[in-house]
Order: sequence, then C-alpha cells, then structure tokens
Amino acid sequence: MAEAVVGQVVVKLSAALAKDGLTFGIKLLWKEASALNGLFSKIRDSKVELESMQAYLQEAERFKDTDRTTAIFVGEIRGLAFQIEDVVDEFTYKLEEDKHGGFAAKMKKRLKHIKTWRRLAAKLQEIDGKLQEAKQRKKDYSVGRFASVAISRNRGQALHFTRDEDLVGIEENRDSLLRWLTVGSTSGGDLEQTSSKVTTVWGMPGVGKTTLVAHVYSIVKVDFDAAVWITVSDSYRIEDLLRKIAAELSIGVANVEMRGLAESIHKYLQGKKYILVLDDVWNARLWTEIRNVFPTSNSTGRFVLTSRKHEVSLLATRESAIHLEPLQPHHSWVLFCKGAFWNDDDKECPLELQKLAWKFITKCQGLPIAITCIGRLLSGKLPTLVEWENVYRGLDSQLAKDVIPDVDMILKVSLEDLPYDLKNCFLHCALFPEDYGLKRKMIMRQWIAAGFIKEKEENRTLEEVAEGYLAELVNRSLLQVVESNHAGRLESYRMHDVIRLLALNKAKEECFGEVYNGSAAGEFSVDCARRISVQGENLEQLRQSGVTHLRALHVFEYSNVDLLKPILTSSNLLSILDLQGSRIKMLPCEVFSLFNLRYLGLRDTDIESLPEAVGRLQNLEVLDASGANLTYLPNSIIELKKLRYLYAYTVPGASEALQIFKVGGVKVPNGIQHLAGLHALECIKATPEFLCEVRALTELRTFTVCNVRSEQSADLSNAITKMSHLVHLGIAAAAENEVLRFEGLYLPPALSWLGLAGQLEKASMPQLLSSWSHLSSLTCLTLGFSNIDEETFSCLCMLHGLRSLGLMKAFEGKRLYFYAGSFPKLRFLHIWGAAQLNQVGIEKGAMQNLVMLWFMYCPELKFLPDGIEHLRALEKLRLEDTSEELIEKLRRQRDSDECNGDIMKINHIRNVTVELTRKGLFERIR
Repeated sequence: MAEAVVGQVVVKLSAALAKDGLTFGIKLLWKEASALNGLFSKIRDSKVELESMQAYLQEAERFKDTDRTTAIFVGEIRGLAFQIEDVVDEFTYKLEEDKHGGFAAKMKKRLKHIKTWRRLAAKLQEIDGKLQEAKQRKKDYSVGRFASVAISRNRGQALHFTRDEDLVGIEENRDSLLRWLTVGSTSGGDLEQTSSKVTTVWGMPGVGKTTLVAHVYSIVKVDFDAAVWITVSDSYRIEDLLRKIAAELSIGVANVEMRGLAESIHKYLQGKKYILVLDDVWNARLWTEIRNVFPTSNSTGRFVLTSRKHEVSLLATRESAIHLEPLQPHHSWVLFCKGAFWNDDDKECPLELQKLAWKFITKCQGLPIAITCIGRLLSGKLPTLVEWENVYRGLDSQLAKDVIPDVDMILKVSLEDLPYDLKNCFLHCALFPEDYGLKRKMIMRQWIAAGFIKEKEENRTLEEVAEGYLAELVNRSLLQVVESNHAGRLESYRMHDVIRLLALNKAKEECFGEVYNGSAAGEFSVDCARRISVQGENLEQLRQSGVTHLRALHVFEYSNVDLLKPILTSSNLLSILDLQGSRIKMLPCEVFSLFNLRYLGLRDTDIESLPEAVGRLQNLEVLDASGANLTYLPNSIIELKKLRYLYAYTVPGASEALQIFKVGGVKVPNGIQHLAGLHALECIKATPEFLCEVRALTELRTFTVCNVRSEQSADLSNAITKMSHLVHLGIAAAAENEVLRFEGLYLPPALSWLGLAGQLEKASMPQLLSSWSHLSSLTCLTLGFSNIDEETFSCLCMLHGLRSLGLMKAFEGKRLYFYAGSFPKLRFLHIWGAAQLNQVGIEKGAMQNLVMLWFMYCPELKFLPDGIEHLRALEKLRLEDTSEELIEKLRRQRDSDECNGDIMKINHIRNVTVELTRKGLFERIR
C-alpha cells in the first residue's frame, strides 16, 4: 500500500510543478523568485525519486510480510512520502493565498512567504537525506530474495481451502457443476462428446469458489484421461503457466521454449477427454492467451475458471456460469456448528450459547471462510458463555490482526492486485459505518475531492473515471451492489463486514485512516493517520490527540460539534469535512479557516443558514447541503469559483422521483453566473434575476429549479436551451394551478431524467410532448399536475427509451390505454392521484419489461387492468387507495377455494399488495 501513498504524492508533485511556469509568468520580487526557484528544484528532485521508487514498492508489498527489513523500509518510505505531501500541500496552500486581497495585502504575504519557500525547500532537502539513508540501510540488511518464494508458497496454501465439510448451502451449484462437467451426457442439453466447454465460478473473496470446484473436481476427474488443477498467480507468466500444466501431465519439457511447450501439451491431449481447472484467475485475457493450446477436434475438454472478477465469468459457454453469493442464515448456522463443534457427534450448539452463536454468524454475513474460521477459533475454547463472550468482544481485532490468517490472506491478495489509485478508493469506502449504503454520486465526489482520481484520457471526465473505479471494485467483488436505479445504473453499494474489518486494519497499518468510536480505553491517538471517521459520541479522547496531518474528517450522527473545534483548528490542510447526519444547527467558525477544503458535507443536518465566511473556502468544489434546512445562500457563495457541485435542499427521505414536487427552494444571491464551472445546481428558487443569470452556466449536468411562475417560463426555456450537457432536469411550479408555458423549450439530447411539476398548457401540450421524441437517452420521466388526457397520453408512448414513468396527479382522463409496442423498455410505472381513472387497457406486446406497477389514490378504479396477464415480467403490483370494491374483491377471491378470474390474471405476479389508508388496511394478496 505504500506505493498508493507515493503514487498520490507523485500526482501532487506534478500539479505543483505545473504551477512553476504560471508563477514565473507574473512579475516576482527578486528574492521571491530565487526562493521559489530553489523550492521548485527540490520538488522536481523529489518527483523523480518517488517515481523511480513507486514500481519497486508495488513489488515489495508482495513479500514485506515475510521480510522484516523490507517491511521496515516500506514503512519509512510511506512516512517520508507523507512528509513530502505535507510540504507540497502547504506550498500550494500558501501560493493560492497570495492571489487574494488588495495590492498591499498581496505584497505583504509575498514578502512573508519568502521565508516559507526557503523553509519548505530545506525540509525537502532534509527528507531526501533521510530517504537516502533508508535506501542504504535496506541495501545493507536486505534478505528479500528468499521472501518471494515464501510468500508465493504461503499464498497457495492459504487459498486452497477444500474441506468437504465446508460444502454447505451450495448443493444446487454443485449439482449444476457436476452436470456441466459430465462427459457424454445427453440430458439437459449438454454438449456433445467431442466438444469443449468453459465453466466459470465467480464471487467475492472467501465465498467458497475453490471449495465448490475442488469438491466437484475430486468426483469427476476419474472420468477423464487427464486432469489438471492450476492455481493462477495474479502476476502470472504464460510460459510458467504452461510449464505447470506440462508438469501436471508428466510431460518432460525441461529445456523446451514456450512454442514447444504449447505444441507438446496440444499433442498430448489430442484425442483425450481432459479437464483443466484454473483457480483464482485475475484477468480474462489469460484464457484468450492459452485457449488455442488445447485441442477441440477429436477431443473433449472441460475447463473450469474460478475468479473474484465478474469479467472472467463472461468467458463461460452459454449459461455455464455460477455466481456464488454469501450463505443464507440457516446454511450459515449449519456451517458454523460444523466448525465450532466438529468434535461432537451431533454437532449441535448448546441452548445457552445459541443467542451468542447467532451474533457471531450475523457478524460473518454469510461469508463461508469467515464462518469456518470463527468456528475453528471457538472450537478451541470451552463452550461456556463467559469464554464465548470474551471471544466476541475481541472479534473485530481478532479478524483484523491475522488471528484468522485465511481471511486476512484473501484480502491481502486482492489488495495487492489493485492499482494504487484504486487501493486508495477501496480503503476510503471502509471508513464508513458498518452496513452503510455507499451512494454512487457521494463516493465519486469525495474521491475526486481527496485527489484519488485523475483524468486518464482527454475525452473522459473525472466523474467518468471515478464511476469506472466503482464498477471495477464491483467487478473484483470488493463492493456489493445494493440497488440500481430505473435505468439499471448502479446507485448504492456496501462493503461486506468481514472485508471492511480487514480493510480497516490495512488502512490503520498504512496510516491511510482510522475509525474512532469513542469506546477505546485510555487516550486515543491517530498517530500518522490522514483520515478519521468518527462513529461515536464520546469525543473527549479524540480532541486531545494529535491530528495535525488530517486530510479528511468524517462525522456520522453527532451533535456536539464544539468538541471538534480543536481538531479543526489544528488541521489546516483538511480537504474533506463530512458532517452528514449530524444534528448541528450551525458550523463552527473554525471551518471557514480551512482554506484547503474541497468537500463540505452537510447532508441531512439541521443547519438553517451559512455565514458570509463561507466565501473564504476558495478551493471548495462540493457543497452538499441536501436535506438540510437552508432557505437561502449567502452573497459570498459567488466567490467560490472552483465550486462544481451545489446541492442546497431536497426532501429528507423522499425518493428521487418525488423530490421535485416539493414546492419551495433555496434563494441564491445575484451573481450566480460567476460560478461558470458548476456541474450541479439543485432546488434553487426561481427569481427574475436568477433566471437571467443561470443561462451562463452552460456546464451544468444537473439542474432543478422551484417556485417557477408562468411568466418566467420563457426565460427558463431560453436558459435550459443553452445547457447542452444537461442530463438531469427538474422544474417545479410555484403552485399546482400554475401553468408552465414551454412552447419554445428545447431539451438537450443527452437528457436522462426529467421531472415537471406544474400544469402544461392544453393547446400546446401535444406539440410539446411530441418535441421530446429526439430524447433517445431519456430513461426517467415524472410529471405532476400536467392535465394529460387520453389523447395527449399517446404522445408519451413515442418515448421508447423510458425505464420509469410517474404520473402524479397528472392524468385527468377516464381511460388509460397501452397499445402493443408501447414503452418497450419501461420497468416502473406509477399512477398517482388519477381521480377519474376507471379503466386501464394493456394490449399484448405493450410494456414487455415492466416489473413494477403502482396505482395510488385512484378511487374510481374498480377493475384490474384489462390485459394485465400479458405483463409476464411483472414482479410487483400495488393497489393503494383504489376503489374499495376492487380491493375487497381481491381479498375475497384470495381466500376462496375457487379459481377466480381476477386472481388467475395476476397469478404470475410474485408480489401483490392492497392498501386502504383510511381503514388502516394493508395486506399482501400474493
């Protein structure tokens, strides 16, 4: 992990050197120029040294656990890299500070900073001296040549986890794998005798991939003429891999080059039935590089690839991929008891220990290797409540301190394979509380603010790179997907608790960050940790610790912000301050001295106003006050020229689709056009001045505006037309009866999410809706109070790309009809407040991908939609405050023994619920 620290410092050094030309492009004092020149020279030297060292550190990380000298050296390098980062951050901070104030103030600062430049240059010189000393010591005492063999051997032993008794809860997958690997079977559509087949088994680290495949392999290998099992190194070489395969096949290839190796293996397997297992494959490219080595004509080949990467699973033949997921609770219980009571004949947990046993199992969250290891740990203890409680109290530290080496090794190998920038992103996710839902946008913006993300290609934004990192962590099974949005885009993630505990241990070890929960005995000291995550209410110990090197402070659900003041005062280089969920009403004044602050998170706090001092945060890029109680923004907000994301107000707890219908908004000061770099501006109150100025914000991707009046429609239309990058647009009228006149509104082609709350003019509505036909990217549409009737609704059917459609008091007709072919990609349909709706018709072929249908406050709807039986993909139907007649009819038919028509129509739907709020009735019909 030291190379991750060094890598980030190299990026900062490059950014600092980029200021060289800019600085000397202005007229400098002679002494100032001389001092700066010396400092830049030292920065260049540091950058060259660290770049050379980065590649070495990536390799050293693999064997520092078995070579104490290397471990000490890596730790020294990390500490020195942190010191260099401190120098560079202070330099950047002071240089930016020179730009602000009047002429006299600027000159005074520049004169004062001459000493600073010389001090920083001397500091870099001192660090370089320490670096050279560390390198010499490493050279003098190194015994690293023996370590790589040891770690390679240990890794293979730790990961080959194949005990048959651990095969619990995956019997169905075992049967599938047996069927796919069986040669010559004619049932189930298996392949012919002379063909080859690739099967993949993938899942998160420790989920039991190797256990499953090893069990099946031991059964079927006797049916093959040749059987080979190879554990693939994450840094494999093709030639080494082929030599291992040849050795397993007893082919003598001692002095044969790679082409000869491939030919020998091919010739040997020709005409044979053979099986090859490649365990722990890290790269899909591996298979494309070696597949031609294996014969397919006149031979029968079965290939099994296990991996923690989703991309590898895509190599499977047709449907022959298995995604192993954590165990269900009852299977976890069986596996736990097998481990904890392995020497008991009945392998049953005593009644007095069962409650505590479930606490252990819950902590493991279905991860087989963790359950097995904890069971093994407990099997060596007396089965008493006192003994087990002692183990549980220390479980987190036991998991994190290599007491359970198999679990630790799994994460270690996963971390070693991550590029340095991804390592930082992964460890950052571990700083959030247990079971925390990591929101895509929030995580991406914090990564960017922390400097973890850099543009890799000219045509990719920082946000696109960050989203790619998230996808890669999911691909590597290090993050789990919690939910996707209407368009199938991943929205929320979580980290498995066991993975998180081990990641936190790594974060602490590498001085990346630490969690403070207020329960530690004695004084809490973060030592060199660069990030603190506060997840407890007792801050007494924390405020007394040395935290001068902090770069990020995360505080979760805490109210006594005064105890944070000493930390904020000493941490002047803080770049991320996230107070989300904290019940605070005002920010301490110390916050506004954090000149280096990039991210200020006030989401779901009680803050009602921001002072003018916020304008001092000149480096601020993200101000997230979503769900706070702000009603206005201070005048100084327009001084934040680097601001990219401004989230001022949303409805706490409301879904995204409903947020736009909250009448209100935050008032912004005049001069908002000066924030030309804004990408997001949410829930802003419409004023004539604002609508005139907002047209200058052409870089906006997200824009929502509230309190729009009819006479402001034209100005708003003109502004939106200039926002060519817009992907998310929300407009809410000042009142339900306010008519929004959008005859001249042109929506940008990139638009993906559109919410309109307000009446649309009857005469121009068909033309308006028809003008949206070019919006091929539009996936979510929410309309409120729009006065759509049966005729104009047909215009919406032209939006073939929609995944989600919500009509909130927007449909005033009696009959809603969906013709064949309409809404081919729609997955969610929500009809709310259709007071006159009494009939819904669905032709066969309409809405073929609909998974959820929700009717709410439709009192005249007395019949199920005609044709609902055609919606074969429908998973959930909800009828809330439709006619009492319809709901009672469904309840009666459910309880009847007869096959009734309505129940038969919805028999294919897995979840059907009905609700009458005035009667307090809520029931599940299916």
